[in-house]
Amino acid sequence: MTLTKITTRDAAGPTATGSLVRKSVQEEALVTDWRPISETSQLVTARWPQHHGFYTEGGRYSSLLLTESLRQALALLTHTVHDIPLTHRLGWEQIRSTVDPGVLSTGTEPAEVELLITHTQVKRRRLGSVHLTSHVEASLAGRPIGTAALRYSTHPPAIYDRLRGDHADAKSAFARALPLTPPVPAAHVGRGDAGNVVLSPAPGDRTWLLRVDTSHRVLFDHPHDHIPGMVLLEAAAQTAQAMAMPLAVVPVAFDTTFYRYVEFDQRCLITAEPFVQDGDGRMTVTVHGRQGELPVFSSTVTVRQRD
Repeated sequence: MTLTKITTRDAAGPTATGSLVRKSVQEEALVTDWRPISETSQLVTARWPQHHGFYTEGGRYSSLLLTESLRQALALLTHTVHDIPLTHRLGWEQIRSTVDPGVLSTGTEPAEVELLITHTQVKRRRLGSVHLTSHVEASLAGRPIGTAALRYSTHPPAIYDRLRGDHADAKSAFARALPLTPPVPAAHVGRGDAGNVVLSPAPGDRTWLLRVDTSHRVLFDHPHDHIPGMVLLEAAAQTAQAMAMPLAVVPVAFDTTFYRYVEFDQRCLITAEPFVQDGDGRMTVTVHGRQGELPVFSSTVTVRQRD
Protein backbone atom coordinates (compact mmCIF):
# COMPACT_ATOMS: atom_id res chain seq x y z
CA MET A 1 0.00 0.00 0.00
CA THR A 2 1.30 3.44 -0.87
CA LEU A 3 1.16 6.70 1.00
CA THR A 4 -1.65 9.05 0.07
CA LYS A 5 -0.09 12.48 -0.23
CA ILE A 6 -2.27 15.29 1.09
CA THR A 7 -2.51 17.93 -1.61
CA THR A 8 -2.98 21.67 -1.46
CA ARG A 9 -4.31 22.30 -4.93
CA ASP A 10 -7.12 24.51 -3.75
CA ALA A 11 -6.95 26.31 -0.43
CA ALA A 12 -10.76 26.36 -0.29
CA GLY A 13 -11.51 22.99 -1.87
CA PRO A 14 -12.07 19.53 -0.40
CA THR A 15 -8.58 18.30 -1.33
CA ALA A 16 -6.83 21.03 0.61
CA THR A 17 -4.94 20.02 3.72
CA GLY A 18 -6.40 22.84 5.78
CA SER A 19 -9.98 21.98 4.87
CA LEU A 20 -9.52 18.30 5.66
CA VAL A 21 -7.93 18.91 9.05
CA ARG A 22 -10.11 21.90 9.96
CA LYS A 23 -7.41 24.55 9.79
CA SER A 24 -7.75 27.75 7.76
CA VAL A 25 -4.10 28.80 8.05
CA GLN A 26 -2.27 26.38 5.78
CA GLU A 27 0.98 26.62 7.79
CA GLU A 28 -0.85 25.18 10.81
CA ALA A 29 -1.77 21.97 8.98
CA LEU A 30 0.55 19.31 10.43
CA VAL A 31 -0.62 16.21 8.55
CA THR A 32 1.35 15.44 5.39
CA ASP A 33 0.19 11.97 4.25
CA TRP A 34 -1.56 8.76 5.22
CA ARG A 35 -2.04 5.17 4.10
CA PRO A 36 -4.43 2.35 4.99
CA ILE A 37 -3.12 -0.52 7.11
CA SER A 38 -6.31 -2.57 7.37
CA GLU A 39 -10.06 -2.03 7.15
CA THR A 40 -10.02 -0.33 10.54
CA SER A 41 -6.49 1.10 10.83
CA GLN A 42 -4.57 3.85 9.05
CA LEU A 43 -1.08 5.28 9.41
CA VAL A 44 -0.98 9.09 9.36
CA THR A 45 2.22 11.16 9.20
CA ALA A 46 2.44 14.57 10.87
CA ARG A 47 5.32 17.00 10.53
CA TRP A 48 6.33 18.90 13.67
CA PRO A 49 8.12 22.16 12.83
CA GLN A 50 11.44 22.86 14.49
CA HIS A 51 10.08 26.19 15.74
CA HIS A 52 6.46 27.13 16.33
CA GLY A 53 4.94 30.28 17.81
CA PHE A 54 2.67 28.32 20.15
CA TYR A 55 3.69 24.65 20.30
CA THR A 56 7.39 25.12 21.02
CA GLU A 57 8.78 26.83 24.11
CA GLY A 58 12.40 27.00 25.25
CA GLY A 59 13.62 24.35 22.83
CA ARG A 60 10.84 21.90 23.67
CA TYR A 61 7.63 20.81 22.02
CA SER A 62 4.41 21.21 23.95
CA SER A 63 2.91 17.91 25.09
CA LEU A 64 -0.27 19.03 23.37
CA LEU A 65 1.36 19.12 19.94
CA LEU A 66 0.76 15.37 19.84
CA THR A 67 -2.90 15.98 20.68
CA GLU A 68 -3.25 18.61 17.94
CA SER A 69 -1.61 16.20 15.49
CA LEU A 70 -4.08 13.44 16.26
CA ARG A 71 -6.98 15.92 16.21
CA GLN A 72 -6.03 16.84 12.65
CA ALA A 73 -5.46 13.19 11.71
CA LEU A 74 -8.88 12.14 12.96
CA ALA A 75 -10.56 14.99 11.09
CA LEU A 76 -8.78 13.87 7.91
CA LEU A 77 -9.81 10.22 8.31
CA THR A 78 -13.36 11.19 9.18
CA HIS A 79 -13.74 12.65 5.69
CA THR A 80 -11.45 10.44 3.60
CA VAL A 81 -11.99 7.01 5.16
CA HIS A 82 -15.44 7.23 6.74
CA ASP A 83 -17.00 9.35 3.98
CA ILE A 84 -18.43 11.88 6.40
CA PRO A 85 -19.11 15.19 4.59
CA LEU A 86 -17.07 18.28 5.34
CA THR A 87 -20.32 20.00 6.33
CA HIS A 88 -20.63 17.77 9.40
CA ARG A 89 -19.50 19.28 12.71
CA LEU A 90 -17.02 17.31 14.80
CA GLY A 91 -16.88 17.30 18.58
CA TRP A 92 -14.89 15.44 21.23
CA GLU A 93 -16.57 13.69 24.13
CA GLN A 94 -13.56 12.18 25.90
CA ILE A 95 -9.83 11.86 25.34
CA ARG A 96 -7.18 10.00 27.32
CA SER A 97 -3.61 10.54 26.17
CA THR A 98 -0.01 9.97 27.20
CA VAL A 99 3.27 11.33 25.88
CA ASP A 100 6.91 10.46 26.55
CA PRO A 101 8.57 13.68 27.76
CA GLY A 102 11.90 12.39 26.52
CA VAL A 103 10.92 13.12 22.91
CA LEU A 104 9.77 16.70 23.42
CA SER A 105 13.14 18.40 22.85
CA THR A 106 13.27 20.05 19.44
CA GLY A 107 16.03 18.97 17.06
CA THR A 108 17.89 20.54 14.18
CA GLU A 109 15.22 19.38 11.71
CA PRO A 110 11.43 19.06 11.80
CA ALA A 111 10.19 15.83 13.34
CA GLU A 112 8.13 13.28 11.37
CA VAL A 113 5.63 11.64 13.73
CA GLU A 114 3.60 8.60 12.71
CA LEU A 115 0.14 7.97 14.14
CA LEU A 116 -1.30 4.46 13.89
CA ILE A 117 -5.02 5.04 14.26
CA THR A 118 -7.52 2.24 14.78
CA HIS A 119 -11.24 2.94 14.87
CA THR A 120 -12.68 0.38 17.24
CA GLN A 121 -16.25 1.57 16.81
CA VAL A 122 -18.15 3.58 14.18
CA LYS A 123 -21.88 3.93 14.88
CA ARG A 124 -24.00 5.62 12.21
CA ARG A 125 -27.35 7.00 13.33
CA ARG A 126 -30.45 7.12 11.17
CA LEU A 127 -30.49 10.91 10.82
CA GLY A 128 -26.81 11.17 9.86
CA SER A 129 -24.87 11.57 13.10
CA VAL A 130 -21.84 9.31 13.54
CA HIS A 131 -20.25 8.30 16.85
CA LEU A 132 -16.67 7.07 16.70
CA THR A 133 -14.15 5.51 19.08
CA SER A 134 -10.47 5.40 18.19
CA HIS A 135 -7.13 4.27 19.58
CA VAL A 136 -3.89 5.99 18.60
CA GLU A 137 -0.27 4.85 18.91
CA ALA A 138 2.32 7.50 18.10
CA SER A 139 5.95 6.91 17.16
CA LEU A 140 8.98 8.94 16.13
CA ALA A 141 11.74 7.22 14.13
CA GLY A 142 10.25 3.88 15.15
CA ARG A 143 10.22 4.75 18.87
CA PRO A 144 6.85 4.76 20.69
CA ILE A 145 6.18 8.26 22.03
CA GLY A 146 2.56 8.28 23.13
CA THR A 147 -0.94 6.87 23.01
CA ALA A 148 -4.48 8.16 22.98
CA ALA A 149 -8.04 6.86 23.18
CA LEU A 150 -10.89 9.08 22.04
CA ARG A 151 -14.66 9.17 21.77
CA TYR A 152 -16.06 11.78 19.42
CA SER A 153 -19.04 12.46 17.20
CA THR A 154 -20.04 14.22 14.01
CA HIS A 155 -23.42 15.76 13.26
CA PRO A 156 -25.00 16.93 10.01
CA PRO A 157 -25.99 20.62 9.88
CA ALA A 158 -29.68 20.03 10.64
CA ILE A 159 -28.97 18.12 13.85
CA TYR A 160 -26.06 20.31 14.92
CA ASP A 161 -28.07 23.49 14.43
CA ARG A 162 -30.85 22.06 16.57
CA LEU A 163 -28.35 21.11 19.29
CA ARG A 164 -26.71 24.52 19.33
CA GLY A 165 -29.76 26.75 18.94
CA ASP A 166 -28.86 30.43 18.69
CA HIS A 167 -25.16 29.55 19.05
CA ALA A 168 -25.08 27.42 15.91
CA ASP A 169 -23.75 30.08 13.55
CA ALA A 170 -19.99 30.31 14.01
CA LYS A 171 -19.58 33.90 12.83
CA SER A 172 -22.27 35.33 15.08
CA ALA A 173 -21.21 33.21 18.09
CA PHE A 174 -17.59 34.23 17.56
CA ALA A 175 -18.62 37.89 17.35
CA ARG A 176 -20.31 37.65 20.77
CA ALA A 177 -17.05 36.75 22.53
CA LEU A 178 -16.59 38.69 25.76
CA PRO A 179 -13.78 41.27 26.02
CA LEU A 180 -10.32 39.83 26.46
CA THR A 181 -9.19 39.53 30.08
CA PRO A 182 -5.58 40.11 31.27
CA PRO A 183 -3.16 37.17 31.43
CA VAL A 184 -1.59 35.74 34.54
CA PRO A 185 2.22 36.09 34.45
CA ALA A 186 3.45 33.99 31.54
CA ALA A 187 6.25 32.38 33.58
CA HIS A 188 3.71 31.06 36.10
CA VAL A 189 2.12 28.87 33.43
CA GLY A 190 5.28 27.82 31.61
CA ARG A 191 5.04 30.38 28.84
CA GLY A 192 7.46 33.02 27.58
CA ASP A 193 4.88 35.08 25.69
CA ALA A 194 1.84 36.58 27.44
CA GLY A 195 -0.07 36.23 24.17
CA ASN A 196 0.01 32.44 24.61
CA VAL A 197 -1.48 32.52 28.11
CA VAL A 198 -5.05 31.17 28.38
CA LEU A 199 -5.63 31.92 32.08
CA SER A 200 -6.63 35.18 33.78
CA PRO A 201 -6.54 36.00 37.49
CA ALA A 202 -9.70 35.34 39.51
CA PRO A 203 -10.59 35.63 43.18
CA GLY A 204 -10.08 32.54 45.31
CA ASP A 205 -7.47 29.86 45.78
CA ARG A 206 -6.74 27.56 42.83
CA THR A 207 -9.13 29.57 40.68
CA TRP A 208 -8.72 31.33 37.32
CA LEU A 209 -10.79 32.58 34.42
CA LEU A 210 -10.37 31.07 30.98
CA ARG A 211 -8.68 33.73 28.85
CA VAL A 212 -10.14 33.68 25.34
CA ASP A 213 -8.15 35.63 22.76
CA THR A 214 -10.10 35.22 19.53
CA SER A 215 -7.30 36.98 17.62
CA HIS A 216 -4.83 34.19 18.42
CA ARG A 217 -3.86 32.83 15.01
CA VAL A 218 -3.22 29.26 16.23
CA LEU A 219 -6.04 28.67 18.71
CA PHE A 220 -8.62 30.57 16.66
CA ASP A 221 -7.51 30.55 13.03
CA HIS A 222 -11.16 30.74 11.90
CA PRO A 223 -14.51 31.54 13.56
CA HIS A 224 -15.90 28.87 15.88
CA ASP A 225 -19.34 28.54 17.40
CA HIS A 226 -17.81 27.39 20.71
CA ILE A 227 -14.40 27.41 22.40
CA PRO A 228 -12.37 24.51 20.96
CA GLY A 229 -11.25 21.55 23.03
CA MET A 230 -7.59 22.34 22.35
CA VAL A 231 -8.02 25.64 24.21
CA LEU A 232 -9.51 23.79 27.18
CA LEU A 233 -6.66 21.27 27.20
CA GLU A 234 -4.16 24.12 27.10
CA ALA A 235 -5.95 25.69 30.06
CA ALA A 236 -5.64 22.40 31.95
CA ALA A 237 -1.92 22.20 31.15
CA GLN A 238 -1.29 25.80 32.22
CA THR A 239 -3.29 25.26 35.41
CA ALA A 240 -1.13 22.25 36.26
CA GLN A 241 2.01 24.34 35.82
CA ALA A 242 0.57 27.16 37.94
CA MET A 243 -0.25 24.68 40.68
CA ALA A 244 3.29 23.23 40.59
CA MET A 245 5.11 26.54 40.95
CA PRO A 246 7.98 27.06 41.60
CA LEU A 247 8.73 23.65 40.02
CA ALA A 248 8.84 23.51 36.23
CA VAL A 249 6.80 20.51 35.11
CA VAL A 250 5.81 18.81 31.87
CA PRO A 251 2.44 17.11 31.33
CA VAL A 252 2.77 13.40 30.54
CA ALA A 253 -0.91 12.38 30.55
CA PHE A 254 -4.38 13.87 30.19
CA ASP A 255 -7.73 12.27 31.01
CA THR A 256 -10.38 14.72 29.84
CA THR A 257 -14.15 14.66 29.54
CA PHE A 258 -16.11 17.36 27.71
CA TYR A 259 -19.62 17.70 29.15
CA ARG A 260 -20.98 20.71 27.28
CA TYR A 261 -20.04 23.21 24.62
CA VAL A 262 -18.10 26.12 26.12
CA GLU A 263 -19.63 29.38 24.94
CA PHE A 264 -17.91 32.62 23.96
CA ASP A 265 -20.53 34.87 25.57
CA GLN A 266 -20.06 33.57 29.13
CA ARG A 267 -17.08 33.53 31.44
CA CYS A 268 -15.59 30.09 32.08
CA LEU A 269 -14.26 29.55 35.61
CA ILE A 270 -11.27 27.23 35.95
CA THR A 271 -10.61 25.55 39.31
CA ALA A 272 -8.10 22.94 40.42
CA GLU A 273 -8.09 20.31 43.12
CA PRO A 274 -4.92 19.89 45.21
CA PHE A 275 -2.04 17.94 43.66
CA VAL A 276 -1.82 14.22 44.44
CA GLN A 277 1.59 12.51 44.50
CA ASP A 278 1.71 9.08 42.86
CA GLY A 279 4.94 7.91 44.52
CA ASP A 280 6.81 7.62 41.23
CA GLY A 281 7.96 11.22 40.94
CA ARG A 282 4.74 12.19 39.22
CA MET A 283 1.83 14.34 40.37
CA THR A 284 -1.77 14.58 39.22
CA VAL A 285 -4.16 17.49 39.39
CA THR A 286 -7.81 17.55 38.35
CA VAL A 287 -8.93 20.72 36.63
CA HIS A 288 -12.59 21.72 36.27
CA GLY A 289 -14.27 24.20 33.97
CA ARG A 290 -17.67 25.72 34.72
CA GLN A 291 -19.94 28.23 33.04
CA GLY A 292 -22.55 29.55 35.43
CA GLU A 293 -23.67 26.60 37.54
CA LEU A 294 -22.86 23.97 34.94
CA PRO A 295 -19.69 21.88 34.56
CA VAL A 296 -18.35 22.06 31.00
CA PHE A 297 -15.20 19.93 31.19
CA SER A 298 -12.82 18.22 33.58
CA SER A 299 -9.26 17.11 32.98
CA THR A 300 -6.94 15.10 35.19
CA VAL A 301 -3.40 16.12 34.22
CA THR A 302 -0.37 14.05 35.23
CA VAL A 303 2.94 15.92 35.32
CA ARG A 304 6.55 15.24 36.19
CA GLN A 305 9.34 17.65 36.98
CA ARG A 306 11.07 18.96 33.88
CA ASP A 307 14.66 17.81 33.40
